[in-house]
Amino acid sequence: MRQTILARRYAKALFSLGKEQGKTGEYSEMLNAIAGLYGEGETGVGDALNNPLYPLDVRQKVMAKIAESVQADAIMTSFLNLLVEKKRADILPDIAMEMQVMVDKDQNISHGSIISAIELDQTLLDKIQATLEKLTGNKVILETQVDPSIIGGIIAKVGDLVLDGSIKTQLNGLKESIKGRE
Repeated sequence: MRQTILARRYAKALFSLGKEQGKTGEYSEMLNAIAGLYGEGETGVGDALNNPLYPLDVRQKVMAKIAESVQADAIMTSFLNLLVEKKRADILPDIAMEMQVMVDKDQNISHGSIISAIELDQTLLDKIQATLEKLTGNKVILETQVDPSIIGGIIAKVGDLVLDGSIKTQLNGLKESIKGRE
């Protein structure tokens, strides 16, 4: 829990700086790219930045090279260096996630999912996306999943909104109504 609160604070600070510069999207992309390096390998970037056995100047040099590789400006470079100095580089993936949430909220973007019994074609997905955008008032980015157990129809989820038009749910509703009559 504490890591999430810290990550949110750092992300909020970077977001406000990015807002002033008009670079919130760029900063979020840079953080996501760096956070992606953390998941690669057991002794990867995360270890090089977080291991106290490495001297601070070595960890700072590693972070400087990473900042250079993502073409970070002075603000982002200073931010990344601050994380190393304050021994907070381990929460960088959490900061990236929180930053993405803030950028999405700022740009009125919602993430959702579509679960269907079969693979849906692109024209149908576009129609579903347009409908969900009308309902939510936000731009919707969808992920699709195939789950044959729903038998037919779709289940659409965007934030708290859940639209369940699956045959499985309809059959369960019919089953419950028949049980209620007995």
